[in-house]
Formats: sequence, structure tokens, C-alpha cells
Amino acid sequence: MRPVTESEIRASFVNCTKGETKRMTVPRDLAGKPWDDLDFFGWQDPASPERAYLVAPDGDGLVGIALRRAAQTGGQTRRTMCSLCLTTHDGVALMTARKAGKSGQNGNSAGAYMCSDLACSLYMRGKKDAGPGARLQESLTLDMQVERTMTNLAGFLAKVRA
Repeated sequence: MRPVTESEIRASFVNCTKGETKRMTVPRDLAGKPWDDLDFFGWQDPASPERAYLVAPDGDGLVGIALRRAAQTGGQTRRTMCSLCLTTHDGVALMTARKAGKSGQNGNSAGAYMCSDLACSLYMRGKKDAGPGARLQESLTLDMQVERTMTNLAGFLAKVRA
């Protein structure tokens, strides 16, 4: 992914009002992000851990969505598989996004199980460790894994935009 600016990030969101976009917390250290290793950019809101944001390439531009992590129920954590990158660890959570447009204003949303830190790109490349057994040995090349992840993400984004 190419490096992006704060203004590009704020302008990319499809499921937020202008006020929500203006109030969202964008990471300050954008220049220090490992852009060459990222297929999409995601982060958790430091002020509100249940909120997260994801920005992905979309043609010549970007598309951004606001996410909400489902509340964790008490008890034991369990390993779950991310529907984007297929990493299995206890840091995967159900993430929901309000749909764009009138549908979202009527309360409709789309959800998927995702790495709650949105570091799928780093897990695939071995730059971040999710623990033993989190990444199964695959016969696919890294490029094929990236393509699969981006196809999975595109499917989720299409649901949010529908």
C-alpha cells in the first residue's frame, strides 16, 4: 500500500458522517508505518478500544470504513480464524460496520471475524507473531495469500457499501 495522509484517510470513509470523520482519532505517526508491508491500513481507536478503522486501496483511491468490535463476554478466550487473512489466534473478534448510505442510517450493518489489531498483512509476512499454530503452512506464495486476503476484504467492503 502506498503511504497515505491524514486528509486522504478522513476523506475515504463511506459509512461515517462528516462529523464522525472529523472526530475520529487518526494515528499521528503515519510516516513511521511499514507501508511496503501493508495491503490495507487499520488501527484501533486509542480512546475507545471497541472502535477500529480500516482504509484500503480502491481503484485509484481509497475506501475507509469504521468498525465496531463486538463486546467480549466473560470467561475463557478462544482461538478464532480471521476471515480476511486466515490467521488463527485469540486476538480475532467479530467486527461490524454500519452499512453506507440509507441502509446504514436505518441500522443495517455487516460483520466479519477479523484480527482485532487489523495487522493481517504483518501476520502473513511473518512480521508480527500471533503465537504457535496461528499461521498454518501453506503451499500458496505470499502474493497468492495477499490476493486471497484482498479478495476477502473486497467482499466485506462490498457488503458495507451495498
